[in-house]
Amino acid sequence: MTNSISTRVAILGSGPAGLTAAIYAARAGLAPIVIQGIQPGGQLTTTTDVENYPGFRDVIQGPWLMEEMQAQAEHVGTKIVWDHIAEVDLSRRPFRLSGDGGTHYFADTLVIATGAQAKWLGLPSEEHMKGRGASACATCDGFFYRGKRVAVIGGGNTAVEEALYLTNHSHDVTLIHRRDSLRAEKILQDRLFAHPNIKLMWDSEVVEFVGGGEPEALVGLDVLNKLTGEITRVPVDGAFVAIGHKPATELFASQLELDEDGYIKVELGTTRTNVAGVFACGDVMDKIYRQAVTAAGTGCMAALDAEKFLASMEFEALAAE
Repeated sequence: MTNSISTRVAILGSGPAGLTAAIYAARAGLAPIVIQGIQPGGQLTTTTDVENYPGFRDVIQGPWLMEEMQAQAEHVGTKIVWDHIAEVDLSRRPFRLSGDGGTHYFADTLVIATGAQAKWLGLPSEEHMKGRGASACATCDGFFYRGKRVAVIGGGNTAVEEALYLTNHSHDVTLIHRRDSLRAEKILQDRLFAHPNIKLMWDSEVVEFVGGGEPEALVGLDVLNKLTGEITRVPVDGAFVAIGHKPATELFASQLELDEDGYIKVELGTTRTNVAGVFACGDVMDKIYRQAVTAAGTGCMAALDAEKFLASMEFEALAAE
């Protein structure tokens, strides 16, 4: 038999954005449902040390932080559902969401907090060194490499911005790019080329993340020169992959307005999408900051926007009677 669940607020995603939206919506008496998706807790569950989330003087663990957020959301009245949404229909309200297991969810409002995944090179050694020197976020992890040698892999705006940011912590930053020119904006390139602590490796491709020591940590990168075929070992303590992010918006491609990179477009200063009653928060709509604290902030905004929307709908319904 097909199971059906109705809710005033359905939230897709259980990272900082989704769980913060749930906390605010639950405290407003809206009894939200959070559908966790394929990565419960979001990207923070794959992060070890977190030192930049407000309220904690000591380093905390990403998985622990998400467990606490979920416990808080449940404590104030959120229902957490383990399911993966395979199909959505946003053509009319209540919106219909179909889960993998056959459950249908009917929601008066929908908060999308499905996030974005960093793109990686796909090397087995890269996967092995994640959390041991391989990272996809200099803003998150650069602080841990103060005074150490670091590398950034990529050639777009993000890569150049991360290389420049890392000079706040390191005197030895290498940017590794597979082509002979950068794709970043000219003003960023000018700043990069002028910085004395940044070296560039052109026409170069990382082929191996090299670990060593006890406990094991990143000690270098094997870099292939695509013109000569020569492989050079570059000694580094941290390597930041900055080749872009992919927002989880496949479900909404034909129903919501997306930008050229696939992120959900929202009305400036709000979380409102082009479909009334649908709100987007966190990394699925934020391609610039991509921090846990900014995701939580937009999650709060989404819940408040949803609450106002429901209140206005109820007022109009009463006025029509």
